[in-house]
Amino acid sequence: MQTFLDHIAVVAPDLASGTRFVEQALGVSLQAGGQHPRMGTHNKLLRLGDDVYLEVIAADPTASAPERSRWFELDQMAPGSMPRLGTWVIRTDDIVAAQAACSWDTGPIESMTRGALAWRITIPADGSLPESGVAPTLIQWDVPSHPANMLDDKGCTLQALELFHPEPDRICDALDALNLHNSKVQVRALPAGTSPHLIAHIRTPHGLRMLSADFSA
Repeated sequence: MQTFLDHIAVVAPDLASGTRFVEQALGVSLQAGGQHPRMGTHNKLLRLGDDVYLEVIAADPTASAPERSRWFELDQMAPGSMPRLGTWVIRTDDIVAAQAACSWDTGPIESMTRGALAWRITIPADGSLPESGVAPTLIQWDVPSHPANMLDDKGCTLQALELFHPEPDRICDALDALNLHNSKVQVRALPAGTSPHLIAHIRTPHGLRMLSADFSA
């Protein structure tokens, strides 16, 4: 089993505010994604490499509410709240084995679709983000080509993803157990009692930019 960084997820109370947040931070436009029927959500996308991308995701006001909690803690976002880099997703060719290797509760493996795309993904029953989003979601794509290959190249590349946590050794051990193959992921220590968070460093046509909870990260 091997795992690789697949994409980073910006969560937002609505797709318009999430799109503005990313476009202002990076200086590039996002590409239309689509709808996730089972979750009642929709997204916009940005290619960050041959097999890496950024997703802005929010509840879809035109869709029926799901019978369960939405993923990525979207049901907990109040209207008008600030979009943020919420979590990251790692790709595997054996999601069952990867789930078994996780030291946190990933939630069950669910089958999902968006248009012609199909995949399996771990989602906690309550829609929570384990370790405040520092612990990754697991995904296994059931399509022949990675979705990033279908996106326009806007000249953006993920340079590094920093994971800030008060217990960095525990997070490192958890990622080691998943056999994560990606030198872009870096675990950073936080003082005890502070909130875990993520910062993405993205090379853009306008230089190196950062994306986190706000523009001042």
